[in-house]
Amino acid sequence: MTILNTITFKQLRALSAVVETGSISASADILGLTPPAVHTQLRVLEENFGCALVNRSRTGRFEATSAGRALLDAHDVSLSALTRAIGRIEAMKMGQAGRVVLGVVSTGKYFAPSIVAQLKRDFPSIAVVLQVGNRDRTISNLGSGKIDLAIMGRPPRQPVVTAYNIGDHPHVLIARPDHPLVLEGKAGKGDILKENFIMREPGSGTRILSMRFLDQLGEGQTFTFTEMESNESIKQAVIAGLGIALISAHTIIEELKSGRLALVRAAPLPIVRHWFVLHRSDVTLDPAMKTVLDYIRANGEALLAGEEIKALLSAPPPG
Repeated sequence: MTILNTITFKQLRALSAVVETGSISASADILGLTPPAVHTQLRVLEENFGCALVNRSRTGRFEATSAGRALLDAHDVSLSALTRAIGRIEAMKMGQAGRVVLGVVSTGKYFAPSIVAQLKRDFPSIAVVLQVGNRDRTISNLGSGKIDLAIMGRPPRQPVVTAYNIGDHPHVLIARPDHPLVLEGKAGKGDILKENFIMREPGSGTRILSMRFLDQLGEGQTFTFTEMESNESIKQAVIAGLGIALISAHTIIEELKSGRLALVRAAPLPIVRHWFVLHRSDVTLDPAMKTVLDYIRANGEALLAGEEIKALLSAPPPG
């Protein structure tokens, strides 16, 4: 048996009290023990180390030897570490500390960093890890337990989830500001279907919605499209004049404000879906996860820049 295995905090507290008070009887009063009990703690500790840890001074007070001081220094460090650990555990129990992995579909990357930044400011002891991916990847990671909470549009059927609506998710049709569909004010179905569409890759929620929109608009009529793997690529393609696109309004706030992109106004646009924050129904949320979930639910409209988007979509067309 090593010395480390024989040391107890009770023994270290006895040593600390004796050195602090200089007296076994005074230490006994502080510790709520009898003087013989304190003496026994010291004796066992010194026997285990094989050396004296305290000596009597000329004044009769007990003082730490060099070995005793080294042990007390270690005791102070370990006591501080344990105190911090207890504080962290209490914070975790109250939902003020911990680690939460937040999965967000690609379209959400335009507002998700601000959510994480705000959480960091309000709950600095909670480490929120952001993972961005398309819808299929996010659902897969949720199912495998790689993420704790997710923000996406339409909740999946599998895995079974508990979902909370946190705000509107409008989708709009965009084109270059000088595009005929923009300039004519309101576009007809036939004119829209003649255009080349820029779309996300299969597995993207925006791709699914775009295909449904065009199928309903054309009632089976064929259309042409170009596939791209990110919203940024789609925006640049539209700005370059390669086509038009149905896209989340959250992705184009800056481009609408700067005039690099414009809305194509047509029925039934905008298509308003919803954002959800969700978790697997079979998962018991720990306090940190619940804190993050409750925060997102309570602040959804502000976090999603809902008022700013409404103002942009209701603004009169250019010209």
